[in-house]
Amino acid sequence: MNLLADIEGIKYTPFLCRNLKEYDLSDLDNAFKTDATFILRIDENNKIAISWWVSPKRTRSYPYARVYDSLGFQGKRVTLIPIIKDEGKDGDRDFLQWDTISLMSLLGIYVIICYYKNAEKNLKFEHKITNQSFDIEYIKTKIEELLSYQSNALHWNITQIENIAKVAERALEYYKEISKKLKVKLHSARGIERRIKEILNEKNSFLNFSRDLAEKAQNREYQTIQSKEKLSGQKAKITIKNYLGGCYFLTCDEIVIEGDKISLIECKHSRNSFIPSISDIKDGLIKMILFSNLKNLRINDKEFHHKSILKLTSAKSFDLNIIRKSDFLSLLNKESQINNFSVFLNDKDLKTIVGLKEK
Repeated sequence: MNLLADIEGIKYTPFLCRNLKEYDLSDLDNAFKTDATFILRIDENNKIAISWWVSPKRTRSYPYARVYDSLGFQGKRVTLIPIIKDEGKDGDRDFLQWDTISLMSLLGIYVIICYYKNAEKNLKFEHKITNQSFDIEYIKTKIEELLSYQSNALHWNITQIENIAKVAERALEYYKEISKKLKVKLHSARGIERRIKEILNEKNSFLNFSRDLAEKAQNREYQTIQSKEKLSGQKAKITIKNYLGGCYFLTCDEIVIEGDKISLIECKHSRNSFIPSISDIKDGLIKMILFSNLKNLRINDKEFHHKSILKLTSAKSFDLNIIRKSDFLSLLNKESQINNFSVFLNDKDLKTIVGLKEK
């Protein structure tokens, strides 16, 4: 099942962003060691919200949950994404894709594409590194540049793409130094250099290359339903056209079609708790931000009215008394009502459960 939709802009009010700790610019290194999302105080007049990604791959370390926590800040919201994350020959290597930049642009998030400068040897594996850390001085330079930047996140992020080859080359240089210093074999440099050459052709070449990869990843996800997911409907692909003039490829865990109405369902499951983790739920809320702002949803040129659903399931039975006492779930219910999507706990509407609590 292939769906098409448009997004013109994002309107969304979050209620579950955690209270963010403030750090001075001089304490930026410590901020990265302590918090995944924080407020950076530049001077008396300037503050920004910063989140950072452990890896450019979207399925690692809940990067969407980190970004979500910055959405309550009213000033500039910035996310730092490494262009490459190489864990060593005995680990994984991930690359940044354009569609990640595109999604952040839709959310109004300024992206600083960065790189890892230092690392430690992983003592459990001969050729694997850990505790990688960013080039702090480079990031400070980009933050200063961003402070004087007057245009929106979309235009900033496009300019970052134009300079991405230089960032990738610097990442490669530091990984060579790390490999030599720690005597750890990393993945073949040819793979990185080949990717840099793809990027160097021109911006459009990079966009098309990354979109091809994203579409292949989408197809893999579409073909594989995780065993932990409890699904009753059909899995589907959604191609979203945005104001960048490009496409963003998403996979919807489950869709249900009834006449001219369609439900877009994002599923989160827990094996050991009565609800999924907070990070898992916030990860799902990023999809709700997108789904609730879709327009002109269609299949084969037939338009559908749609509703968005966050479906939380558990291998354990829900304890309704515990759920009714949960402030988190009360706020989740409020967020869903304000932003026009639904939340279900297994087959129970959260609105009904919270409504019983309030009575």
